[in-house]
Amino acid sequence: MKFKILIVEDSKASRELIAATVESISGLEAFVTSSGFEALKLLPRHRFDLIITDINMPDINGLELINFVKKNPNYRDTPLFIVTTEGREKDRDRGLALGAAEYLVKPFSPQSLEGLVRRYLKLA
Repeated sequence: MKFKILIVEDSKASRELIAATVESISGLEAFVTSSGFEALKLLPRHRFDLIITDINMPDINGLELINFVKKNPNYRDTPLFIVTTEGREKDRDRGLALGAAEYLVKPFSPQSLEGLVRRYLKLA
């Protein structure tokens, strides 16, 4: 069984780094989008096992996306990570309060992201 991971990130470099990190783990498939709006269009078409989103994006930001995802019965229990440049404590608290499982501040180590992905998807 392949796990499906949705990556929502407007920065091309960050998007590629996150996707490469996720796809380096056997059995994972990354779906990549550059905006919250595109993510909302993908959510009903697939069953994602994990969602990774940035906060600062054009159109729908990451916090609005999380709010929508966590209100959707199909995704209420889906782990969601925030990867962002916003390192302030209040941003972190707000993201976690909305339902994010993890909050990583850029720049982050690909190894730490890989470890979190493995932990939440219960991969050895």
